Amino acid sequence: MTAVPGQRPAAPRPAVGQAAEEDLRALFGQSVAVFASLAGPAHVVETANPAFFATIGEERARTGIAIAELMPELASQGFISLLDQVYRTGEPYTGRDARVVLGVGPHAREAFFDFTYEPRRDADGTVTGIWVIGVETTQVKHAQRLMAEHGSLLQQIARQAPLTDVLDGMARCIENLAPDEVLVSVLLADPDGRHLRHGAAPSLPDFYNQAIDGIATGEGVGSCGTAAHRREPVIVTDIATDPFWDAFRDLAERAELAACWSTPILARDGSLLGTFAMYHRTPRVPRDTDLALARVFTGAAALAIERHHIEQAKAAADVRAKAAHEELARAVRAERELRAEAEQRAAAAADLAERMRAAATAHAATPRPEQCQLGDAQGCDAPAEIKVADSWGDSAWGCPAHVEEAILNVRSVFIANEELGGLAAYLRR
Repeated sequence: MTAVPGQRPAAPRPAVGQAAEEDLRALFGQSVAVFASLAGPAHVVETANPAFFATIGEERARTGIAIAELMPELASQGFISLLDQVYRTGEPYTGRDARVVLGVGPHAREAFFDFTYEPRRDADGTVTGIWVIGVETTQVKHAQRLMAEHGSLLQQIARQAPLTDVLDGMARCIENLAPDEVLVSVLLADPDGRHLRHGAAPSLPDFYNQAIDGIATGEGVGSCGTAAHRREPVIVTDIATDPFWDAFRDLAERAELAACWSTPILARDGSLLGTFAMYHRTPRVPRDTDLALARVFTGAAALAIERHHIEQAKAAADVRAKAAHEELARAVRAERELRAEAEQRAAAAADLAERMRAAATAHAATPRPEQCQLGDAQGCDAPAEIKVADSWGDSAWGCPAHVEEAILNVRSVFIANEELGGLAAYLRR
């Protein structure tokens, strides 16, 4: 793959198990001991190792100056008082996971240390200074907190919490716990994988989220569109100069975004689920810990999205099954109704046939009755206007309504022609 400005070439990925171990190792890191030798009651820095100066800031890498002057922020946090106590009593002091804010203003950072203040003594046993020995545990502390949040996230997924809640909580977790300011965005892929939809971005401005909602996946479509297209991470360290952001540079400038590292979220079968992006206010190159963090939480996001898709498919299947069951129930009811109607028609036909036989018997004595002979047990007072006959030789006179009923419900019933002899002509056929 040809390198592009602001983009780090993708390195070959190790096996899944090995990759997970490397991500955890990158997150937890390897601690380096810091050492400084302080002299006298003013705690003047006589000597210190490079790790000590790297920790407090290379711009403060000086000796021959009191620690309170070199690091004035320590006074308000109680660390100078502890030095005074150790110097005065000669008793060492050990702190575990002690929180300290190093630096002031925009350059201040939170750090954690395991440390020991050990008194220095001369040949007579008099305390002449203090050795400061410590191990920074900031990376470990942050990683532990991140992994605890990661565990909570997995519990949410297991409880089938709504996808929007899971993704929003994940984004806020990373933003709150990351050592440097970061703004997290999760975009979800359409079923066809051609567009990305808003999933979660609690700290990005609404106008920005609305503008990128529905962007296409493709080469050069920002960091996320390109990552989704390539199915591999895309690291843009400076949006202002990267060609991938030509179409979105003004939008990013309005949102005060200067860097964007995007990682595709992939299902177990390799299909695209979405993208996980980490934005920064200043141009930045990711550290190994940043990339490990992205991989760990991208995996969790994939699990949440896949679970959501499974639940959606299950819900859709349940809806289809319910609809099919209701349709079958309607068909059964219709069949029962048709059968009942057919039975009613059969009963009506049998009743009408019986009435026609009775009418035929009466017809022998009275050629044409005045009233309808086709009424039910209560009879019919309507005038007898039409003569009907069946193929068995029975005939009767009836009113139009009962004649129509007979024709509809009794097989082989027809209107007899009286001018042609009616029943007699029919019997002599």
